Amino acid sequence: MATLLHRLGLASVRHRLLVTIAWLVALVAVGVGAGTLAGSTANTFSIPGQESTTALTLMEERFGKASSGATVQVVFQAPDGQKITDPANAAKIAETVAALGELPGVVNASNPLDPQAPTVSPDQVAAYSSVTYPVQPSEVTDDERAAIIDAVDQARAGGLTVEARGEALENPADLGGSISEVIGVLIALIVLALTYGSLVTAGMNLLTAIVGVGLGAAGIITLTGFMDLQSTTPILAVMLGLAVGIDYALFIVTRFRHELRRGLPVEAAAAMAVGTAGAAVVTAGLTVVIALAGLAIVGIPFLSEMGIAAAATVVIAVLVAITLVPAILGWIGMRALPRRLRDVPLASSDIAEGRGFVHGWANMVSRQRWLSLIGAVALLGVIAIPFSSMQTTLVQRAAEGSTQASAQAIMDARFGPGVSSPLLILVDGPNSTAHATEVQKQVAGLEGVAMALPATPNQDGSAALITIIPASGPDDQKTVDLVHDIRDRVDDADGAEVYVTGSTAVSIDVSQKLNDALPVYLALVVGLAFVLLVLVFRSLLVPVVGVLGFLLTIGAAFGATVAVFQWGWAADAVNAGSTGPILSLAPIIIVGILFGLAMDYQVFLVSRMHEAHAHGASPRDAIVTGFRQAAPVVVAAATIMFAVFAAFVPEGNDTIKPIAFALAVGIAFDAFIVRMIAVPAALALMGRAAWWLPSWLRRLPELDVEGAALERKPPVIEPAAGKEPVPTSV
Repeated sequence: MATLLHRLGLASVRHRLLVTIAWLVALVAVGVGAGTLAGSTANTFSIPGQESTTALTLMEERFGKASSGATVQVVFQAPDGQKITDPANAAKIAETVAALGELPGVVNASNPLDPQAPTVSPDQVAAYSSVTYPVQPSEVTDDERAAIIDAVDQARAGGLTVEARGEALENPADLGGSISEVIGVLIALIVLALTYGSLVTAGMNLLTAIVGVGLGAAGIITLTGFMDLQSTTPILAVMLGLAVGIDYALFIVTRFRHELRRGLPVEAAAAMAVGTAGAAVVTAGLTVVIALAGLAIVGIPFLSEMGIAAAATVVIAVLVAITLVPAILGWIGMRALPRRLRDVPLASSDIAEGRGFVHGWANMVSRQRWLSLIGAVALLGVIAIPFSSMQTTLVQRAAEGSTQASAQAIMDARFGPGVSSPLLILVDGPNSTAHATEVQKQVAGLEGVAMALPATPNQDGSAALITIIPASGPDDQKTVDLVHDIRDRVDDADGAEVYVTGSTAVSIDVSQKLNDALPVYLALVVGLAFVLLVLVFRSLLVPVVGVLGFLLTIGAAFGATVAVFQWGWAADAVNAGSTGPILSLAPIIIVGILFGLAMDYQVFLVSRMHEAHAHGASPRDAIVTGFRQAAPVVVAAATIMFAVFAAFVPEGNDTIKPIAFALAVGIAFDAFIVRMIAVPAALALMGRAAWWLPSWLRRLPELDVEGAALERKPPVIEPAAGKEPVPTSV
């Protein structure tokens, strides 16, 4: 692989004009496609084949699209001392309901004071109107959302408290562009400038990353015109693609600068950088891709789409790093180095052995190995404690202070926590009306049911719908138990089939599927990590240390996320918006992404230690030498990753915030505690045993992630036409 990449890097730098133009043309073409072919994104989650999802499809067939379309509940509350049924209040409600029914896209707006079907609170203080759309929430346009908010604002003029909530008001995730995300990119640029000592090189690094992530994001947006994608898919791809794009270019540019200072000419230095650091980049990128693509094994379509889209963006980032980056380096040449280092040979300017903070840190950790290891594990173990109480849901909580949150508070206080998220029982088939009556009576007597409304048949009597109001909220375990209780106790009869559905039931089903899939997926990625690290390091104990470190990272990342976004600790500091159970799909996405990134750092850091040991250094000297060479780059890469992910937290979409937070703190824990403290301390404790491999495993293929073969036998570079031969070694 190293030889092949060396040739690719040489071809890229020699034909840099063609390579640069090709990437720019691709970027423009995909950008035009995104601008002209893009469609809408979905903001709801469901799993084909689940009972609740099947029932929604049947409801649409039996009762029409409006039965399973998006809804908004407009909540009215009378002023203190008044009732909602007072003549003046009733007149204002009637006027508002009439206006709601005329809004763009609305097919029906119920009158809460209708004597046939009143929706008034028991204390006569509040009421709510159900506004129905014939489409899914993601298909409700921004203009339609704005229209209903304007109507609510106008209704408040009469003295009533009027608020609105519902899935139709939930905006899809924005692709970015907030000031916090811009600050994150600026932090990345500053870190790069400090690392390189050159603003030109830092700008080039950031520019190539933006090209890669731009291609990936634009490609995903283009696909929305041809298939349904989740609204979070593009922003996850941008978040991950930008982070790895910057980091992968950083590794190659750092090696390029090293080769320049060794005395190689620009073309040979670029080719050698791609052949050596590029091999590690490809290995690391492959790890991330496998982890993300592996989300498909869970069997949940929307999760598979997210994983594959993010994996495709990482593939683009790798291709940019091994082709466009060397091409741009060919244009920059010696300007990749600070002016003061351009004429200074590497040997005469390097920090001597035994000096420098990084060397001193490695020396201290490897000497105080028991204290370092126990301290790192204890710290992450304490942070991971909240993980044991993590709760998950698909119900997206409204931000505090929003009209959605205010409406929910009124509904919970006046009607009870289950009114805003009812369960629906669909009875479908022959004799459905008669059987539905029996089902309604049976369910009404179950524990946890506040109300079971009479069955409503469709026009031809082929199906009937029963609305169940739980006594508990959609996030409450009692509601989950109620759904399972209904399914266990209510049977099909006389050819009529019974289904439990509704947004709450869909959320429960999807959350259960995701929770069941997480241990399987975690076992898969841990097993993959172990096999990969055995191939890379030719050792059994080093992979064990790497995998255990990854599990520590995951536990601490989840623990911190639960403490902030579920318990509410320091929620205001990160502008969490709302607190409560974590989004169900977040844990499995976080595991996939953090696995790939943790293995990146393990490969880049420990491979230098492995190389030093292979060259004859003692175990402890190999740790110190490898750490001194790789740690500065890993620290810079992790700082950039942290800045990029953290930038999506303060102003991000509520779906993205906990994911971005977990990734940011996970990167910090993994890079600065696990890889910088726990791993070198553990390797120092094991000594030579760390690099032991049974004889029967030595036949396994060896992954030369550092391109050592190129250093042992430098390739012969044929001169370009009309040029002098290019030296490849010094």
